[in-house]
Amino acid sequence: MKKRALISVSDKTNIKNFAESLLNLNYEIISTGGTYDLIKGENVYNVSDITNFPEILDGRVKTLHPKIHGGILADTNNPEHLKALELHEIIPFDIVCVNLYPFKESLKKNLSETELTENIDIGGPAMIRASAKNYKCVSIIVDSADYGIVLDELKSGEVKLKTKKMLAAKAFRHTAAYDALIAGYMTENSKTNDEDSFPEKLTLTYDFAENMRYGENPHQKAALYKNPITAASLVSAKQLQGKELSYNNYADLNTAVEIVNEFTEPAAVAVKHQNPCAVATSDDLPDAVNKMYEGDPISIFGGIIALNKTVDGKSAEFLSKIMLDVIAAPQFSDDAIKIFSKKKNLRLLVTNDIKKSKHVYTHINGGLLVQDSDLYSIKESDLSYPTLRKPTNEELSIAKFAWTVIKYVKSNGILVAGNNMTLGIGPGQTNRVGAAKIALAAAGEKAKGAVLASDAFFPMPDTVEEAAKAGIGIIIQPGGSIKDSLSVEACDRNNIGMIYTGVRHFRH
Repeated sequence: MKKRALISVSDKTNIKNFAESLLNLNYEIISTGGTYDLIKGENVYNVSDITNFPEILDGRVKTLHPKIHGGILADTNNPEHLKALELHEIIPFDIVCVNLYPFKESLKKNLSETELTENIDIGGPAMIRASAKNYKCVSIIVDSADYGIVLDELKSGEVKLKTKKMLAAKAFRHTAAYDALIAGYMTENSKTNDEDSFPEKLTLTYDFAENMRYGENPHQKAALYKNPITAASLVSAKQLQGKELSYNNYADLNTAVEIVNEFTEPAAVAVKHQNPCAVATSDDLPDAVNKMYEGDPISIFGGIIALNKTVDGKSAEFLSKIMLDVIAAPQFSDDAIKIFSKKKNLRLLVTNDIKKSKHVYTHINGGLLVQDSDLYSIKESDLSYPTLRKPTNEELSIAKFAWTVIKYVKSNGILVAGNNMTLGIGPGQTNRVGAAKIALAAAGEKAKGAVLASDAFFPMPDTVEEAAKAGIGIIIQPGGSIKDSLSVEACDRNNIGMIYTGVRHFRH
């Protein structure tokens, strides 16, 4: 007795060979549209031949019929179901091979809303979900990579229950991801105001990219997933050389690339443990690289470097003398690639056109925190100057540089800058004075006349007093403390100019 398979796929990879193998195993195949045209032959039938009803509404309705869904959902171990099948002359399906209209691929194209809507599959998800629900009786295949294992088991008799359950789980993931993409598109295109930013249900989907050697530590397993529709991203960045990137590499790279992309002028950033350890800008990249190194020649060891211009031979020559894990840039010159090729373990990553994510997601136990990304850029109209001393144009320029970088320093964070380079950074301390002491100690004598930036306001004048001891010339901070006047008075006593931004930059 022939068994029956239903095949209707958008991704036709190896489908003809799979269908022929099923036919050789004495299967009867029911198919639709383009799939039927590709595999038609003896013992291959069109869905319309089974339902005795034509495809209608431009193909929107073709498989939504009891002759199809009855055959998929019937529990062939249930006598009552078997009686119903016999009464209505329905033959059950043993195998259903279905994947969906290419909505993901359509999102990457410049299609109209009408065209995108036509790529929302209806019958496909219904058949997949029905088959997966009835996995004990039906083998549901949504991925061509699984054709081999199904055929191997069929040749030995039948598909194992364990395999059927695995296929069903994959099928539900397939439809869930598909619906998540559609939900995301529809949500984004139906917003009427900012209050619609966070819907009542959050559905995110990512595609598996690769297993990683380990996570933050060797005893932790880890994997990399990618956004299925974002073309320019760290996950899809081209790696020119070096071993595979680690979990920690990706985490640090994300911070490094975000910082360097804040600047239009040539910029160089060094990152360790998701904190900048040195940042510099200049009129040309080699000078920016040199200044970055001077900013912290110790912490840069084994770090991640991000640059925002094409890496030239001179910059490469300098960087090749430093022990580094990764260098990321929009492009690398031929000379640079030749120089770096001598360091086989150094990863080179082309990170062109990577944009900052719109939202930040942080997992907590039993939940997910979601917020807008910190996309704020300093505006002249936001600034105010409460002290007697006002910054010069040069000091104001350095203060803006410092304020751009402090946004990426873990709170409590203090940063000292001069000549558009970081001189000392105090990240992630439990009190602001402690962060200031670290940053000022790192800056040393260079702190005299420099700019100090704080990611949040001063609740006490103690940070100003530490800055005064080191000879700081300008302080830039949000302001807004009920004791702001105490810090202003301390600045005036020590001839320090203070700038209020009116914006806080906590980073946890």
